[in-house]
Amino acid sequence: FWDADAILSSFNTGAVVAAALLTLGLLEGVLRPAIATSIPTEKGVTTVLDMGANPECKPANLLQFGVMGSIYESYIHSKENPRIGLLSIGQEATKGNDLILAAHRLFSESNLNFVGNIEGQDILKGAVDVVVTDGFVGNVILKFTGSILDFLNSLALRHIKRDIFAKLGILLLKSALRSIKRTLDYTEYGGAPLLGIDGVCIICHGSSSPKAIQSGIKVAYRMVIDEVNDHIKKRLISDGYMFAAVAPGSLKNSTVKQK
Repeated sequence: FWDADAILSSFNTGAVVAAALLTLGLLEGVLRPAIATSIPTEKGVTTVLDMGANPECKPANLLQFGVMGSIYESYIHSKENPRIGLLSIGQEATKGNDLILAAHRLFSESNLNFVGNIEGQDILKGAVDVVVTDGFVGNVILKFTGSILDFLNSLALRHIKRDIFAKLGILLLKSALRSIKRTLDYTEYGGAPLLGIDGVCIICHGSSSPKAIQSGIKVAYRMVIDEVNDHIKKRLISDGYMFAAVAPGSLKNSTVKQK
């Protein structure tokens, strides 16, 4: 285990997170790790974090999630200066609970490409490249988006059985529907990296298919080859996103830019 460059597991998420923390520990400067999941949108792929590692968070945790998610998007999905959005109940800076309001202030002081608050409907529109939220809300999003494909399949089958013309239409649209299914298929995007630990750990669904495992291995390989953890650590240290991130105004003089 310790000699491996990366580990991939489809075991219980909580157990994998605990084992990674106990065995590998956190990267220097990281307050808490975050599960990052790539989901398909109208404009490509968006990374959402945290997806369940931290049900309760502090503003500094969300800021660091933004840093880690931004670097992950830059190197794994080749997006230059990724747009970051903070999930809230409204786009205005005054909307949200105390956690979101405080996190918004920290993001606004940072040199990240922070576009402001986004709402739930903005996620699948691809309004941003990185969506930051706490693990409680993130896990709800994960379960909901994961059910969309099954719902659409069930809905389509129900109508096809009732209408002969619907069956003919399906045949005509077979190629397009196959493409849509591939876009929505979670196995195309691999597992979810646990960002912030001192190593590469990919968490897969317990019922992952061989294809999903293969995709997860590809993500792990890219993280190792592109030295994503090193970039995260350097960014946290050089830009002051470490423990000092909780101090208001501590980020205003940060000037180091990202890839």
